[in-house]
Amino acid sequence: MNIKTIPKDGLEGLKQNWKADALSGFLVFLLALPLSLGIAKASEFPAAMGVLTAMIGGLVVSFFAGSRLTIKGPAAGLITICAGAVTEMGGGPDGWHLALGVIVVAALIQLVFGFLKFGSLSDFFPHSAIHGMLAAIGLIIFSKQIHILLGIDPATLNGLETLELYERIPDSIIHEDFRVTLIGVISLLIIFGLPLIKSKMVKKLPAPVFVLLVTIPLAWIMDFKHTEPAFDMVQVGNFWASVGFNANFDMIGTWVFWKYVIMFLFVNSLETLLTVKAIDGLDPWRRISDYDKDLRAVGIGNAISGMLGGLPMISEVARSSANITFGGRTQWANFFHGFFLLTAMLLFIPVIEMIPNTALAALLIAVGYRLASPNEFFKTYKIGSEQLVIFVTTIIVTLATDLLVGVGSGILMKFIFHMINGVPLRSLFKARFELVQTNGDYYIKVLDAAIFSNLIGYKRLFRSFVPGKKVVFNFSEARMVDHTFMEAFYHFQEEYQHHGGQALATGFDNFRAFSNHPLAARKFDPVKQITFELKLSPRQLTLRKFCEENDFSFYPQKIKSVLKYKDFPIEIGTRIRFEENIMERYIDQGRLTISDITLTEGAGQAQQDTQITVAMITESNLTIPDFALEPENLWSKLSELTSGTDIDFSAHQVFSKKYYLRGQDESAVRKLFSEPVIDFLEKEEEMHIECHKNKFLLYKNRGLAELHEIPNLIQFSEKFLKLLDANTTVRTVL
Repeated sequence: MNIKTIPKDGLEGLKQNWKADALSGFLVFLLALPLSLGIAKASEFPAAMGVLTAMIGGLVVSFFAGSRLTIKGPAAGLITICAGAVTEMGGGPDGWHLALGVIVVAALIQLVFGFLKFGSLSDFFPHSAIHGMLAAIGLIIFSKQIHILLGIDPATLNGLETLELYERIPDSIIHEDFRVTLIGVISLLIIFGLPLIKSKMVKKLPAPVFVLLVTIPLAWIMDFKHTEPAFDMVQVGNFWASVGFNANFDMIGTWVFWKYVIMFLFVNSLETLLTVKAIDGLDPWRRISDYDKDLRAVGIGNAISGMLGGLPMISEVARSSANITFGGRTQWANFFHGFFLLTAMLLFIPVIEMIPNTALAALLIAVGYRLASPNEFFKTYKIGSEQLVIFVTTIIVTLATDLLVGVGSGILMKFIFHMINGVPLRSLFKARFELVQTNGDYYIKVLDAAIFSNLIGYKRLFRSFVPGKKVVFNFSEARMVDHTFMEAFYHFQEEYQHHGGQALATGFDNFRAFSNHPLAARKFDPVKQITFELKLSPRQLTLRKFCEENDFSFYPQKIKSVLKYKDFPIEIGTRIRFEENIMERYIDQGRLTISDITLTEGAGQAQQDTQITVAMITESNLTIPDFALEPENLWSKLSELTSGTDIDFSAHQVFSKKYYLRGQDESAVRKLFSEPVIDFLEKEEEMHIECHKNKFLLYKNRGLAELHEIPNLIQFSEKFLKLLDANTTVRTVL
């Protein structure tokens, strides 16, 4: 794939990218189908209405959306609100119809918000409070779904609060249905076991696909349809007959109705905007979405979905991240995902009704675990202990009351911390800074504080800069800079520098960071300057000794990497956010740098960080065409539809079967891979090799290299570069 050529929008984009978008849309459909069914059931809606929501999100909303790569559909984050609305409005079909009225009204207000350009309001909410809200939702999802996985009748759980559901778990274990539980446990083993399998092909396919491939045959073999109660199987019924005008507005004059309108509007809009922002950071072409347009598009989709009987939809983070991983390029991937869902509901309802509900419960338990996993607590603590307090406060209050009060408590706690740390009242909501332009460059002196509640003002400032200039932020006269601002500033740096500019932060010499995290909050403290005793891990101590013995310079500190890996294929659909344990020395072909990079895939709660040890050669005198070489497998064959044709060599079948080679200038790449180069690659262990603008990136696999593997990586890099050097020298002489 040529990431320099930005895919076109509209019909031109369809003509240009239909193969890539259709393939990605199909794979996302496989992920969306079971999740949509499960989310609908957990929301007290008819199961098939979750699929209806995703269909509308693909077939309709894709034409209005302001983002190219997000997938629209029902989301786990709204389960609690949907189920609460149905229950408080009477439950059953009547509660469902009344909840639909709430969704339609909230959607119309959401549409107005889009026209009023409220898309930037998501910047007001601190990250720790939002993550706390999502973690609380995860705990609520688990409290109900664990009973479904055990084969307990959902009707016996109606009216129970979250803590009561947790108290009932021992009783449900005692009365569990063994056959149902067996399939549920197998589903969980598949979901949590697949990431441990190293196969690239296995990692590319969504876990729900494997769950369905295993559990549907098991349920058929055990004859669940005739031996188990009806509530243990998915029931679609006469789906198309039930699609019509289903919304009921009889309770529009009550507080309950408007309470859920506010909750739908708040959580739905916030999750949508945060997802669009996160997916923009993963877009290989760094396209900027129109937040207000996307908010309007989701409002249109929610209004149609609510009228016809479906759930509210958002830009869903897990499916959107998967879309990028699968090679989606334009909004047509979302359209194709909706098209395949429509096809399934037209042709495969009997197959869908063979899905056991315990399998869907397992999928939702996995979603709940991702939202509230111990790792979420640990990641929050690493950013700063004050972030953990806000995070936990939001969780506790949400579980005790509701989502709005929970998020409000998190915001209040954040304000308290800021006041304690000396933020003046005048800067709580107003961005105070001085801007000076010199020779076309921008110099900004930040005054008082840069925090979540005045971030909107700084976002306007970010957007005002002309691309390609130098921007220097001086924080020496500030008193407090929080994590939310640091995160936003980091994304601004990435984006601005991607478009040829330079963005710098200065003036933190007299600040004390709240943790060693690069984006931790920090406050002005002239007594305790920002000097942390660097405590080396066992790995770092070992690497330092290796560097001392092998004439390498060693820099263990974690730093932000913005431009170093720009446009390398490894960054397609991912972000390289940090780099640490940097080892450097010069070799004959240039400067060799070995480091541990943190590769971030996905976004939000679907985000996964992978640490990889890579070697990079820069300052080389070689003139080499851009290329990417990776070990070939089944997924590589599928990738040819989206990432470029494999360059094979008929005289070297071993190499052609071993490696997937691609490059824009095929003729130049073929000349580069001479017989000595190919012979070397055939004999050596498999390696990933990327070349961009005469810089080389090499790594063995997606993981940290052990100490004994580092010399092999060095030797491979030196031998490979020597062969390329000899090859280009011979061609130059000839």
